[in-house]
Amino acid sequence: MHFEHSAKTQEYIARVKTFMDEHVYPVEEQVYAETHELNPTGDWTKWQMHPSINKLKAKAKEQGLWNLFLPDAELGQGLTTLEYAPLAEEMGRVLWASEVFNCNAPDTGNMEVLYHFGSDYQKKTWLTPLLEGDIRSVFGMTEPDVASSDATNMAATIEQDGDEIVMNGKKWWSTGLGHPNATVTIFMGLSNPENDKHSQHSMVVVPLDTPGIEIKRMLSAYGDYDAPSGHGEMHFNNVRVPKENLIMGMGKGFAIAQGRLGPGRIHHCMRSIGAAEKALELAIKRGTSRVAFGKLLLKLGGNGERIAQARMAIDQARLLTLNAAWKIDKIGVKNAMTEISAIKVVVPKMLESVVDMAIQLHGGAGMCGDFPLARFAAGARALRLADGPDEVHMGMVTRLELRKYAGK
Repeated sequence: MHFEHSAKTQEYIARVKTFMDEHVYPVEEQVYAETHELNPTGDWTKWQMHPSINKLKAKAKEQGLWNLFLPDAELGQGLTTLEYAPLAEEMGRVLWASEVFNCNAPDTGNMEVLYHFGSDYQKKTWLTPLLEGDIRSVFGMTEPDVASSDATNMAATIEQDGDEIVMNGKKWWSTGLGHPNATVTIFMGLSNPENDKHSQHSMVVVPLDTPGIEIKRMLSAYGDYDAPSGHGEMHFNNVRVPKENLIMGMGKGFAIAQGRLGPGRIHHCMRSIGAAEKALELAIKRGTSRVAFGKLLLKLGGNGERIAQARMAIDQARLLTLNAAWKIDKIGVKNAMTEISAIKVVVPKMLESVVDMAIQLHGGAGMCGDFPLARFAAGARALRLADGPDEVHMGMVTRLELRKYAGK
């Protein structure tokens, strides 16, 4: 394995860094502060995007820094998972930056679903406007009434009735549901209970204005509604759409999800590594500019060693993630499950630890909105559940590891 990025990747890294330096960082704190002013309550019907976001999106599109995640030279920039990974890291240094490049979750995953598995009709109707950045999307998988750590527990139903698909059930923690531009969701539910457990579910594309969909509320995470994206709860009551909205076929939901969640985990993890780098940078700047008890903060206690530990942890997490990306490109998602499951555990916990260290060095300032650390901390903790709990992923690694020794 080569440990140096290709010339093509290095060029894109330089371009993204330049864009961040010239356009994103100068308005970073303004966007954070004014977004809260625009969206002060949990009433998502009044939420607004910060006007700088659309302006920056237009600039990124003009510069060819658009849809970088998609390995298609016509619809994206033709980058592989490994080539895109360091670009996601750069974006991760600012929580809202990925949307500027049209590389934000859950849209990237939904676009990958439609790109790889969607029909021509589905691509024209939903993939094209998503790729243009004209709309946002939602993914409806997690449910409030079952233990969603086991995805086979899904109780929401999908039934075919003549030329229509009928859906019933509840979904929550549906990221992006509060966004003003959210117009469509991909709904996953139980469709074929008679099949084996990984062939029982399907995915359907559902416009959010379809009769029978009720958005109940946005959910706060660590006291923040994460506006204007939001994580919401929606109920489906005899929601009907044409059968043309069914993706790939009945019982194909888990097969689609496996393809969707592989590259998407690389994106999440590399953005998290970018956030960790930002947190470490802030910790060093704070520790070398503040004095307490007659010494620089970094000279007190074990703070210097904590910086070293953070450096090592970040680099280890990055190598593990890039290895997973390399394997996805070389041998496919199915053959990289150990690595994908491992980074789901290692990277969010690393980010959580590094950010906590940085908050401690900042004291009270680390907990307020003057720095991005509190936002990073909430995101890191949420990510340990958003991709499934750590225990599920460690269970996968254990099963795959023990399988190597079966019969020996």
